Amino acid sequence: MKNMTVLGAGIMGHGVAQLFAQAGKNVRIQARRQESLDQARELITNSLKIMVEKDMLTTSEMKATQARITYTTNLYEALQDADFVLESIPEVLELKLDTYEIVESVVSEKTIISSNTSTFPLKDLTQRAKHPERFIITHFFNPPQLVPLVEIVKVAVTEEKVIQATYHLMKEIGRSPVILQKEVPGFIVNRIQVAMLREAFHLMEMGVATAEDIDIVMKGSMGFKWAFCGPMESQDLAGLQTTKYMVENLLPELSDVKEPPAFLTEMVENNQLGIRTGKGFYTYADNQAAEKIRKRDDDFLELLRLLNREKETLHSYSG
Repeated sequence: MKNMTVLGAGIMGHGVAQLFAQAGKNVRIQARRQESLDQARELITNSLKIMVEKDMLTTSEMKATQARITYTTNLYEALQDADFVLESIPEVLELKLDTYEIVESVVSEKTIISSNTSTFPLKDLTQRAKHPERFIITHFFNPPQLVPLVEIVKVAVTEEKVIQATYHLMKEIGRSPVILQKEVPGFIVNRIQVAMLREAFHLMEMGVATAEDIDIVMKGSMGFKWAFCGPMESQDLAGLQTTKYMVENLLPELSDVKEPPAFLTEMVENNQLGIRTGKGFYTYADNQAAEKIRKRDDDFLELLRLLNREKETLHSYSG
């Protein structure tokens, strides 16, 4: 697959377009508004420049990547000769269904149609599809040009060749894909994340820890370990007899609430949405948003460099 189409130029769309282009693919990125495309172009350029600064790309590689990306507001133009279409438009089901109807009317029957959704099951996305067997979900994580994981979600009618082609494409662009053996709400990451957040919120409500305490704890323990040694491998290294005792003792004590905590609902109602409104669990000055995101991306790039180095070392050992 050589020709990629990305529908949507937001945070996820422009990041995935950058990934495809860095891997040598021809990319068309489409959005309804020219302003969105202009912003996407600027964000991609800035991201690539940071990679050049950190010696993760050369200047010539950056320019070649930029040259592979075409920006358009014309959906039909964007879909011409597409081998793989990634939809990353707003999470409005009717909007997605209308878009897929146009996509299927333009692309060939061999074209794979993918969604970055984490909201809708594949059966809902394909309810009006002529060829549901060539639809799939590829769930990237923000920022997609830096975070390695992609969750690949299939259903019973998904063709095996579509699954394998998508898996190999994700590997080709440098991601770490995982194929879900069955579709479940929230997939893998969000289920584990929400389970963890439920307990973190519970600890805050009980007065055990503040939001800052919890961040310090996670960054200095699980966050430190899990980048290189996931939770299941960590338990193997610790000893499963210890894990069994810990789980037996703590499961009865953990929160099992089914609704968001009252303080979170109140924060949202008061427009305390985090960095975009200047206040969430922390308070942010007017000029801190860009600085915080840049610091996050710098840290992610350093971690990515370490992970890549570890992969190269393991590869040399196996060779």
